[in-house]
Amino acid sequence: MMTRPSRTASAAGESGKEPIIVVNDLALVVATVNGTGSQTANTALLRSFFSMGIPVHGKNIFPSNIQGLPTWFHIRVDKDGYIARRDPTMLVAYNAQTIDADLRALPKGGVAVVNGDLAPSVQRDDLITYEVPVKELLRATDQKGKLRDYAANMTYVGVLAHLLDVPLAVVEEALAVHFGRRQKLVDLNMVVIRASHEWAVAELEKRDPYRVEPMDATDGLILMTGNEAGALGSVFGGVTVAPWYPITPSTSFIDALREYLRELRQKEDGERSYTVVQSEDELSAIGMVLGAGFAGARALTATSGPGLSLMTEFAGLGYFAEIPGVIWDVQRVGPSTGLPTRTSQGDLAFAYTLGHGDTKHIVLLPSSIEECFEFGWRSLDLADQAQTPVFVLSDLDLGMNTWMGRSFTYPDAPMERGKVMNEEEVAEHGFGRYVDRDGDGITYRTLPGNPNPASAYFTRGTGHNANAVYSERAEDWLENTERLSRKFDTIRELVPASEVDVAPGATVGVIAFGTTRYAIEEARDRLAKRGIHFSTLRLKALPLRPDVRSFVEAHDRVVVVEMNRDAQLAGILRAELPDLAPRIDSVAYLDGMPFTAPFVEERLTPFLMRVAAEVA
Repeated sequence: MMTRPSRTASAAGESGKEPIIVVNDLALVVATVNGTGSQTANTALLRSFFSMGIPVHGKNIFPSNIQGLPTWFHIRVDKDGYIARRDPTMLVAYNAQTIDADLRALPKGGVAVVNGDLAPSVQRDDLITYEVPVKELLRATDQKGKLRDYAANMTYVGVLAHLLDVPLAVVEEALAVHFGRRQKLVDLNMVVIRASHEWAVAELEKRDPYRVEPMDATDGLILMTGNEAGALGSVFGGVTVAPWYPITPSTSFIDALREYLRELRQKEDGERSYTVVQSEDELSAIGMVLGAGFAGARALTATSGPGLSLMTEFAGLGYFAEIPGVIWDVQRVGPSTGLPTRTSQGDLAFAYTLGHGDTKHIVLLPSSIEECFEFGWRSLDLADQAQTPVFVLSDLDLGMNTWMGRSFTYPDAPMERGKVMNEEEVAEHGFGRYVDRDGDGITYRTLPGNPNPASAYFTRGTGHNANAVYSERAEDWLENTERLSRKFDTIRELVPASEVDVAPGATVGVIAFGTTRYAIEEARDRLAKRGIHFSTLRLKALPLRPDVRSFVEAHDRVVVVEMNRDAQLAGILRAELPDLAPRIDSVAYLDGMPFTAPFVEERLTPFLMRVAAEVA
């Protein structure tokens, strides 16, 4: 077999000291071409580290076309459990289009595993470089046709298994999980992995410091995407109707939902107790959701920013006619179609007030697969309790990437159906659809099929009085909208509370939501080592609960960290807490990439130092 010598640099440098060994602490970026099957190779690596008990996280940074453009997969291995994106220490360079930029991103002493055909592009002498003879390895394993292109990526799996000390049995099991135990597919890939591993053992002198060793830090944890977790939670929440229209990055939510429903809600004779239907567009999808919600079904749809725009009028109808339904918005970069395969938190302000006129919605803000599962069932409960559309704002990073998490907890209470009157209750108490009997703004409803004639009403999005009768009288309009305002105050106590961690003596608090939490948590620990401390509040829902006001009041300054350009959450806080607005600062930034801890640390430090000086 033909080989090329590897350019290497000793991890010990020129001093002759003992080599540095870095165990279970690396950031690997795999640079390949979209559509070449690299996802299988990368997932095998990710699952291998996880099955060795090492905390790990992977982020797929992929293009919006079908194939042919550059794609990157970020794998972070961290013995301390940090999973925020991190600048790379290792690179697999298998893409000629991006190799120059990919190599520049490595630090001095970084490691590059390079397809041998691209070796002339390596012009840096301060890197540890391993050149892999991909073509020769594929010829030796007799790979042909399209399979040859896919198998090329398995060469770096074999090489990395040798360099990092990952047992091949672990890699094989990871592939078996990925392919659903279809052994033929496993064997086709393992042929290349074993050949590449044998070549690396024979030909490569390991000079880099990185290796992995088994731990027990993943015991009791699972690997899953946020979309899968949200879909499963929705099944446990009793969803029966799911109309949708395909849009990245939410399509895999419905794909997972369909599979879980087929497994858990389909009888042996094939009869289904659910409906998943692809509608002609997002407008019709939410229309079906509201129709099903009116009829008493638990219904949801999944979309992203452009689809949410099309749902605006129906969202307003759902709010004003007071019809339950759930909309999962897996956020991506906008406006327009924007960057369909990059992550964002740019839909918050839009979703919160989606509709026409004075409209406000429940918005749930998951940050983990555990919360995606929980909000899957809880959103359906809230929609029924509050008789209103509920928006769950995930993002592409959480929705489409694979995360570690604890095994999910089965809902600890029966489904909450809210205020629904049956035939006897209507006969005993009478019925008026929008009559506020309890003073909390949430009225009683009836469902189609109630045999009591007095239970019927006309659901309308136009002006109406308390008995659902069409009206343009100013008094009726004011009475209805003031009740809806009371209802929104009631909802504040129904939505999940924030997660608050107050640092003793801290004068600065940080407010965030969603997946920014991971970079913030790591940055907090980094700053604490420098003697700089701050408190945190992670918002789980809108409308704001009283805990947010209490948190802001307890600190001289609050910094809101979010992935959008216009500081949307900071704007909501200033608008709803106007007396505290001077205390609220913002770190808002969006380039489509998840935050890193050094970025957050750099952006927060000026605020923290300034407040410390003011207090002193």
